[in-house]
Amino acid sequence: MAYAGETAYITGGASGIARSLAERLVSKGMRVFIADRNIEGAEEVAKELNKTSQCAWAVQVDVSDWESQRKGFEAAVKEFGRVDYVFPVAGIPEISWLPNRPDATSFEKPNLTVFDVNGTGVLYTSALAIQHFRRQEPNKFGFRGKIVAVGSGCSFYYISTLPIYTAAKHAVVGFVRAFGRYLPEEKITLNAICPNIVKTNISTGDFYNRAGERGLLISVDSLVEAFETLLGASEISGEALEILPGSQGYKIKEIPPYTNEQVKESVEMTLHRSHRSHKFHEPVVE
Repeated sequence: MAYAGETAYITGGASGIARSLAERLVSKGMRVFIADRNIEGAEEVAKELNKTSQCAWAVQVDVSDWESQRKGFEAAVKEFGRVDYVFPVAGIPEISWLPNRPDATSFEKPNLTVFDVNGTGVLYTSALAIQHFRRQEPNKFGFRGKIVAVGSGCSFYYISTLPIYTAAKHAVVGFVRAFGRYLPEEKITLNAICPNIVKTNISTGDFYNRAGERGLLISVDSLVEAFETLLGASEISGEALEILPGSQGYKIKEIPPYTNEQVKESVEMTLHRSHRSHKFHEPVVE
């Protein structure tokens, strides 16, 4: 089988994109650890996947909480020893981040839960993955490990009514495009899958029905195939793959060009200055 002997850690695996991914990976021989705040849902998915043999485990994790993430990932490491792939997928939809009370007489702290889950949560999962990957030897493909996070169409486009969700998804792609170009030096890859409209629990049935009528829903096959493109021997890193509507497949989203040569030179100088700060076990040099 394609992924026999390999292992994966998936956040948000109780439903949606992450569940579909877990099912595909297991069908090809991979063992998976399903992390989700909804432990009952995660356990149900694991039970379904384990009908023929033990290939899936469940753990309760709140991705917005570092200690919760650490404990969940440590459980996977204890079970597997080696973790080959990490998929930070968990996400939640936009909620009101500012109080909508015109008669308020004081300032209230904004609700940044959406960013905590969709943005910081991805960084926490990636931080755990990178630290673990650095401790294990390269596999048969020459990689210590691979991370594939989930962004969104909102990673590239701007929806005025989804400000925090859009900010978080832009952050995911910014992180991937930046650090994903450094990590191959350590035999680690980091990429993002960015679907437009996928039928998950992030919206309502009526919305998905209308999107389906217009041919805008992304097929699960297109989505999972994009994930698989980045596994195994793939050397792609630092890229965001946009998943197109219907069954149009996916494409690597172009990075905006430099405005002019001076801007390009400025960026390259900054890269050179800060490069050593990320070297494993090396001190920062001013």
